[in-house]
Amino acid sequence: MDLLEFARGPALQFAALVLIAGTIWRIVGIAFLGKKADYSEPRGPGGLGAALKVIWTRAFTADAFKKATLYPKIMGYVMHIALFAVVFLFTPHIVFFEGWLGFGWPGLPNNLIFFLGVAAVVSGIALIVRRATNPVLKLISNFDDYFSWFVTMLPLVTGLLIPVRALFRYEDLLAIHILSVALLLIWLPFGKLGHTFLVFITRGTTGMVFERRGAKT
Repeated sequence: MDLLEFARGPALQFAALVLIAGTIWRIVGIAFLGKKADYSEPRGPGGLGAALKVIWTRAFTADAFKKATLYPKIMGYVMHIALFAVVFLFTPHIVFFEGWLGFGWPGLPNNLIFFLGVAAVVSGIALIVRRATNPVLKLISNFDDYFSWFVTMLPLVTGLLIPVRALFRYEDLLAIHILSVALLLIWLPFGKLGHTFLVFITRGTTGMVFERRGAKT
């Protein structure tokens, strides 16, 4: 078994199992946390509508903070949108998903995907430089913040290097790329990247609690 076969087979399968098990573990752990009884008089229904409202509104910055957060907000949106496109709209990735799901969807041109990959890396670098140089962000940052950034950027960088075959064979570059994806999948449920799926639970719960207490959301 060569490196590419290992990456495509056991490594990726193991990473997928860890991702699934880790995600279930995180969600079940949250479900079993329970909550303290709230004996205060409800000032609102605090139902699904409140949850959906906060999930939507928290995607946008409050007016009071728009100017101060404009730069990281733009960089954040660029990185997330570009990353989504690279993962789900690149034709080879779609073929991979089709093998697992049994169906595919239209992709974007390769040149556009390459441009979006570069945009994701550049915006990611801009965000990590800001984190490392801003006194407040630097103070509250820890290993999780930097390692989560690293495992997110690594598949992008290795993917962009695949067409460049001056120093390495295509098969070796592809294997390294797949292994970097496996590392991302393994880390995703356990670090701050868990917000990928937990954000809907946490924001929804916040919306329900706040509305019940009469807070403006």
